[in-house]
Amino acid sequence: MGISNIIFLLLLSAGTGLFVVNAKKIRRNILLGKDLDRSDKLSERWKIMTLVALGQKKMFARPIPALLHIFVYVGFVLINIEVLEMFIDGIFGTHRFLSILNFESFHFYNFLIGFFEVLAFLVTFGCAVFFIRRNIIHVKRLSMKELNGWPRTDANLILCSEIILMSALFLMNAADQTLQQMHSEHYCAAGSFPISQFIAPILSGMQEHSLMMIERVCWWFHIIGIFGFLNYIIISKHFHIVLAFPNIFYSNLNPKGQFTNLQSVTNEVKAMLDPSFTPPPANPDQPMRFGAKDIFDLSWKQLLDAYTCTECGRCTSSCPANQTGKLLSPRKIMMSTRDRLEEVGRNIDKNKKFVDDGKSLFGNYISSEELWACTSCNACVQECPVNIDPLSIIIDLRRFLVMEQSAAPQALNMTFTNIENNGAPWQYSPTDRLNWVNEN
Repeated sequence: MGISNIIFLLLLSAGTGLFVVNAKKIRRNILLGKDLDRSDKLSERWKIMTLVALGQKKMFARPIPALLHIFVYVGFVLINIEVLEMFIDGIFGTHRFLSILNFESFHFYNFLIGFFEVLAFLVTFGCAVFFIRRNIIHVKRLSMKELNGWPRTDANLILCSEIILMSALFLMNAADQTLQQMHSEHYCAAGSFPISQFIAPILSGMQEHSLMMIERVCWWFHIIGIFGFLNYIIISKHFHIVLAFPNIFYSNLNPKGQFTNLQSVTNEVKAMLDPSFTPPPANPDQPMRFGAKDIFDLSWKQLLDAYTCTECGRCTSSCPANQTGKLLSPRKIMMSTRDRLEEVGRNIDKNKKFVDDGKSLFGNYISSEELWACTSCNACVQECPVNIDPLSIIIDLRRFLVMEQSAAPQALNMTFTNIENNGAPWQYSPTDRLNWVNEN
């Protein structure tokens, strides 16, 4: 085993190990949420995950970005087969190990490499167009204020990284092709290069040693880039490429608009109506709360939603409240939830347990103005390509405001008072309800 193989194995161990450590932290953060049973209707869940996660079904509500996303998505998935070959070569010191798939009757490996090159070109094209849409055309939903700072930088870093990695792959293949044509030792004739062949003429006339240096530098750059990308996405919105699958699998299968009942309220009503009903004992470690004030009051699925958010802005661009100039942005609701969850996670990392920091999701991250602007129309839920449910978080935060702080808007407070006193939302006595029939 040579020094290069040892270096590769060290990189593989360090990169994979760091990813696992950080992934465990994210799992811990998600499980800070309350229990929620989403183990029902398994066949329907598998079907939805296949159509929405694998098939990108909801993306095609907007065909142009959907097509570009398909280029990037399919390319990212399938090009990993070539990355697998690079890993094998890195471990065992081989070169183009999968060329054993070339047969006399059909050069399958050549077909694969050619296909991967076309995919890599489509990935590069898709990322370039996405970059232009964000930074030159300034598509409205990609230019809103909640994306200022790190979110916009994050998106551009990923797009540029993808373009650079694909460019390095093309240059590596071009040098490899030239070395194959020179019958250089260790560079067996294998692979088809429909894109890299246009770069190869630039390298003609270079010495063999220089070509080998270019090929090796690009190979190592690509490998290091992969490990870097692996550990970058876990602190980026692009972790949705992993979390989208479980998030869609555990989607809410109830009809849109069907709200959940608070079990604590249900128990109180049952106790009032049925004297024989005995409410379950309260958990002293979890004080009863109506609604949600902080991330600990949300369910694990709502926290998984926050980590899965792609920040695409389809929810916000479809929100009628946002379109009329109100402060509400469903995307910002999800981003704020994730930011608070990350802050709590750092608190736990520092103190080995959560130490009250005097902050909460409501108040420090999300305002009452945002919450009451929501019309609960479910447009954001319908539009999300990965089945995130911002409305459920909004409703739980509203419940806290109404049931614990009595902080509903005046119009709602009047309605509540009328229902309590008159049995109806109108401000007159129930005995006067039929007076209108006597007006004639």
